Amino acid sequence: MSFAPFPLTLANLLLGPASRSRRTPDRTFERLLDAAGWTEGDEPFADGFRHLLRWWSGAEHLTPVGWLSARGHIGRHLANRARVRRLLAEHPGIERESVDRPVFVVGLPRTATTLTHGVLSLSADHRCPLLWELLTPGLEPGPEKRRKAIAAARRLVGGIDLFAPGFRHVHHLRPAGPEECTFALPHTVMPLSQAVIPEYLSWHESHDFVADYRYLKQIYQVLQYGRPRRRWVLKSPLHLENLDALRAVFPDATIVWTHRDPATAVASFCSLVEHGMAVSTRPLDLNGIGATWLELLSRSAARGLAARARIPGEALVDVPYTWLGTNPAAGAPKLYAAVGARWTEADAARLPAVAARPRGTRVHSYDLARYGLTRADVDAAFADYNELRARVDRA
Repeated sequence: MSFAPFPLTLANLLLGPASRSRRTPDRTFERLLDAAGWTEGDEPFADGFRHLLRWWSGAEHLTPVGWLSARGHIGRHLANRARVRRLLAEHPGIERESVDRPVFVVGLPRTATTLTHGVLSLSADHRCPLLWELLTPGLEPGPEKRRKAIAAARRLVGGIDLFAPGFRHVHHLRPAGPEECTFALPHTVMPLSQAVIPEYLSWHESHDFVADYRYLKQIYQVLQYGRPRRRWVLKSPLHLENLDALRAVFPDATIVWTHRDPATAVASFCSLVEHGMAVSTRPLDLNGIGATWLELLSRSAARGLAARARIPGEALVDVPYTWLGTNPAAGAPKLYAAVGARWTEADAARLPAVAARPRGTRVHSYDLARYGLTRADVDAAFADYNELRARVDRA
């Protein structure tokens, strides 16, 4: 992926003058706060993003489009936080909404978490957040507001398709389709998939995520308020390293942990990062991508394993890749039974559409060696996880 698509090259040229705001990240941040309609009283949340924008502004090889993306990422989170705070103040009943027995799909990325989430979304008894809702969480909108919110999500997806045409073959985004909590959680590792930000990497490693999950719950309380109540089915590979914080806020959650050979998962995810990062950072350091994400993903697995020991057996469901990746028709009923849900004929009829490759996408190919990694490197980093995976596969 040495060449840049023409639209990306043109956008970088046009945005060059505007990228001078990188020199004054604090001033840029204040503008983002003003645009978000921010009010005092939530300084720790704001300060976390203030630091992130400072660090992001100094990222090596960041392109003008990358700087625009950084500002958009932080501006969206600030605006959503301000909106949620206003809604909680205006409607005190929101925080009394109970989020009962949610299902969280977790696991290393590229282990069929998306497919598992999609299969669980089939049930009329389940509620999955949609991409446009996660991008602009709010109360039930009228037809015009809904149309505008979906159109904004469509523009985001269209921009990704324009600047990174191969991304949709790796992870297909649908503006009105189920998506993962990654878009709602404030402090995730995803900025590291766009730029080289070592200061944020260090900050993230020691961050306490309980407050993040309290905010995540508020978002789902907002999305639930005044609407028919159904069981939430939520998903993000990023939950794996935060299971203790997740369960502190959602103590009755069912954890669905998907499993796959980490050598395959790491290679596939490094390819995903390459496609996305090429929009924001040029030239790319492919070996740096491999080293960074081998460290981050093995850390995630290790933290997940440590938290796993504290999860009651009845609240944990292990899903080997063969359940859905090989034979979804046989695996889907087992998955539903494991989470205590009804599998119906209507669900079975809709399963082929969920399990099929999205229209217009092609097979995703990837190779560990492209990122300076070997199977021995991955096996050594995931030795403890591979022991668990072997037990799951045998069971």
